[in-house]
Amino acid sequence: MGSREFARGRRVVARLPHGGDLLAEITAIADEHGMATAELRAIGALSEARLAFYDQATKTYGEFDVPGTVELLSLLGNVSRRDGSTAVHAHATLAGHDGACVGGHVVPGCRIFACELILQELVGEPLERGYDEVTGLPLWRGL
Repeated sequence: MGSREFARGRRVVARLPHGGDLLAEITAIADEHGMATAELRAIGALSEARLAFYDQATKTYGEFDVPGTVELLSLLGNVSRRDGSTAVHAHATLAGHDGACVGGHVVPGCRIFACELILQELVGEPLERGYDEVTGLPLWRGL
């Protein structure tokens, strides 16, 4: 366990493109603006959604499709580096037509209907992800 201070840098506001993949589009915006470390939040709607849940016992992700079109009530996460590339880590809360919610770890396959994104840059030595033996997850190193 550890911590490090970051200064707030630039804030980027973006409307993500209809039909794009949510993670790929966030990654592209972070890269376009040179943000190696940032916090993110977004709202909108998805025409297709795919999430995952991490099984702590087996140390594996189980992916699942969310049926139908959904509202993206909340997308929270961060941008850091992993193996020299931009890594977006985000969790979403989604709601269907009946208002019932489902949430999880965002994986490729979330197709954007409409999405408004805010990226808040964190200025300092970029956070780098690496394999953590205890959890089996790619967690921040050097903290």
